[in-house]
Amino acid sequence: MSNKNRISVDLRKLILMLSILSGLIVVVSAFYAAHSVQRQQLVKASLANNYVYADKLAKTTDDFLDSAQQQLMFSAAVLAENLDNKKILEAEVDRVRLQTDTFNSVLIVDVSTEVLATSPEALQITGLKLSTQGVLESIAKKAPVISDPYISTVGNLLVFISHPVFSSKGNYQGFIAGTIYLKQASALHRLLGEHYHKDGSYIYVVDKNKRLLYHPNQARLGNVVENNAVINRVVQGEEGESVVLNSEGVEMIAGFAVSRKAEWGIIAQRPMSAALVPLETLMHQVIYKTLPAVILCFIFILWSAKKISTPLKMLADSAHKMNDDETEKNIQSVRSWYFESQELKRAMLLGVGLLHNNIKKLREDLHKDPLTGLGNRRSLDATIQEFKNLEIKFSIITIDIDYFKKINDTYGHDIGDKVLKNLANILAHVCRLNDVPCRIGGEEFLILLPNTRKEDAAKIAERLRVNVEQAEMPMVGKITISLGISSYPDDSVDVISVLKYGDEMLYKAKNNGRNRVEVFEASI
Repeated sequence: MSNKNRISVDLRKLILMLSILSGLIVVVSAFYAAHSVQRQQLVKASLANNYVYADKLAKTTDDFLDSAQQQLMFSAAVLAENLDNKKILEAEVDRVRLQTDTFNSVLIVDVSTEVLATSPEALQITGLKLSTQGVLESIAKKAPVISDPYISTVGNLLVFISHPVFSSKGNYQGFIAGTIYLKQASALHRLLGEHYHKDGSYIYVVDKNKRLLYHPNQARLGNVVENNAVINRVVQGEEGESVVLNSEGVEMIAGFAVSRKAEWGIIAQRPMSAALVPLETLMHQVIYKTLPAVILCFIFILWSAKKISTPLKMLADSAHKMNDDETEKNIQSVRSWYFESQELKRAMLLGVGLLHNNIKKLREDLHKDPLTGLGNRRSLDATIQEFKNLEIKFSIITIDIDYFKKINDTYGHDIGDKVLKNLANILAHVCRLNDVPCRIGGEEFLILLPNTRKEDAAKIAERLRVNVEQAEMPMVGKITISLGISSYPDDSVDVISVLKYGDEMLYKAKNNGRNRVEVFEASI
């Protein structure tokens, strides 16, 4: 064999080797870049979701404590002129304890700290004088009290909630109090406990002294937790999100918020591995669907390299830019005048198309709520930023299903999911062409209405409310929704404030009886 032939063979091998190597580098780099970027976005979204979740749970806990104090306030008015009537006292403590499952026990104490009546009677403390932390704090303050958690004389970890009793002349006579045992069943325990998820997510609650008040592992209740960065921040009154290692060394995505009423920190945590499951699944699908095309490309490169190097070199050059938007166009421009080159060209186009289509699908899925098909929180944030960049004014409608927890508890989460899907369909039907409906939480939705005044947004919200009220939901029947409206930049030039105002209006609608629309009116 001549030197010329040896050089020719070596050149073909070199072209083949470089083509394979460059193709592998491009494919691996594209997958690595896509995986890294989407992983970062998923973690960021999960952090934000956990913070919103913890914040909502903190507000719910505050609402629960407000309700508990209102029960005691009502009883204090009943007892104002009846502290010397034993039958009324006994009836009242039983009524307060039994009408709801808010309190594990209820007692009435006079100014000398003597217990006048208790429920249940099994406590056997009627007639005794108490000197526990909650009793002494209530006597000293002569005002409503939510005590710090403490260990009672009989060993219960509890929170002591009291309301003073004053006579019609304004004389302080003592107080009525309810106790919540943190290690026993109660409405508060269920409120916190129902948020445990099978994917390893959980919430826990600490007081300002870093004592665990709620944790899925009840054996840890009452323990003081040190050297935890999230707990250190939340007991200082901070709210936010962070990636941390839990006590078992598992990397967790944590969001944390503060219950202002009781000065408790509420932390919602989800395992990093669980948060990344959608990304890993989609990336595997991309690999499985793209790999055959990539292999086919390399086979055709080997075949074509034996015939001619020029078209092969052009295709190899294009393989270095497989993640470029112009790659498909560049490959189409290659002059493949023989059958082998044409097949290679087609295979590479197939591989590039599959790669781009799957990555596009991955990005689209990350911006959609998987249950309803509406936009998710990431989609909402991106749209708001786009509106701001284009200086587009907009209104928002914040929506929440009334008594949705009751639907889940009564019919199960599968029926609850169907209700959410049906509501999403109604939203899509009511929305105009440029409106952007999103699902931002469990039963919470939000609609962005570009170039829409609050008055028009209120009409759309009312039409939506009526459509939902009239719609027949499978199994459930009729449901209602509460809606809040605010506007950018009319109400504020700060989008976060506008979203907050929408939430405030939603809560106002809830507090005013539900199944209504409330519009934010900026104070002058």
